[in-house]
Amino acid sequence: MQIRFYKYQGTGNDFIMIDDRDATFPQEDIAYIAHCCDRRFGIGADGLILVQNHPTADFKMVYFNADGRESSLCGNGARCTVAFAASLGIIDKRTTFMAIDGLHTATIEADQTVALRMHDVTDFRCEKDHTFLDTGSPHHVAMVEDLAHFPVVEKGRSIRRGAPYFEAGSNVNFVEKVNENTFAIRTYERGVEDETLSCGTGATAVALAMHKTKETTAKRINILVEGGQLTVSFIAGESYTNIDLQGPATFVYQGTIA
Repeated sequence: MQIRFYKYQGTGNDFIMIDDRDATFPQEDIAYIAHCCDRRFGIGADGLILVQNHPTADFKMVYFNADGRESSLCGNGARCTVAFAASLGIIDKRTTFMAIDGLHTATIEADQTVALRMHDVTDFRCEKDHTFLDTGSPHHVAMVEDLAHFPVVEKGRSIRRGAPYFEAGSNVNFVEKVNENTFAIRTYERGVEDETLSCGTGATAVALAMHKTKETTAKRINILVEGGQLTVSFIAGESYTNIDLQGPATFVYQGTIA
């Protein structure tokens, strides 16, 4: 069977996109999905995303990590899915779609900038050396010095499965402050089990954590990732609401895979 795919990337976070509105993709085949994401023997990507029909929303997004397993929300993946859905003619400039954590809204501009509305965040675990929060996916956020030379994979891997995360694991973000409203980050992603060039839920987690721990008073924060720049804006109160993750979502190429 030949499967048509489309490759998208959002600030270097890359995804295999598949139009599965006919529900024919073998989504239970973990090994096949992992093969598609393999950068040597497959297409190569940080994850694979299906666009499926939904009874009330514009579409349903189903996200799989590079290990082939269905996972929690992927922010950059969701933004790329919105751009893909627009290319298929499913949506125009605004959308409401279903993801694993519930309904999301998003807007897309002519330049393929996509703004994704995230769910509200209330719970933070602020420790001396890190902050933990869930922005659709779990994130450990720690400030470090000399981020450019920091051993992200080594340190991230040890934290990812260590206490208190263990088998469920957490994504791990290392952060360096650039100025009052700008932070540079590098992220170790569970499921990919490596550093990625960008992580949307990670960028969101860092922005909120930096505000929560009073590293900034800004409510519109630039996040410099290895693959470019994302912007996170929000309203801060008892909870963090109206959280928008904004950045580019770019079509790369299309093809078929057996």
